[in-house]
Amino acid sequence: MAGTSMVISVKNNLKLLSKRDRLKNRLGGYSLDKKTEYNLPKATDKQLTAIAKRLKEERKIRMTKVIIITTILFLGLLYAFLYSSNGIVELLTY
Repeated sequence: MAGTSMVISVKNNLKLLSKRDRLKNRLGGYSLDKKTEYNLPKATDKQLTAIAKRLKEERKIRMTKVIIITTILFLGLLYAFLYSSNGIVELLTY
């Protein structure tokens, strides 16, 4: 009995799915016999190492910015918590 209800549930869920081809309406069209070709420029080893070095520097700068912003936010939240806890202690002591 449980197996048949599972099969019926799966069939009903399949009926709810869209009947259209999902890749049909994408930009650039869709054709099974058409192969995408890329016109990429050739790069030398020197250019590739320069790109890798530039990416490492950008990543390093981004990480330092994230660390600085996170530290500032943490210190701000810590200050706000300590300030509010002093107010709570003063309210409780009166």
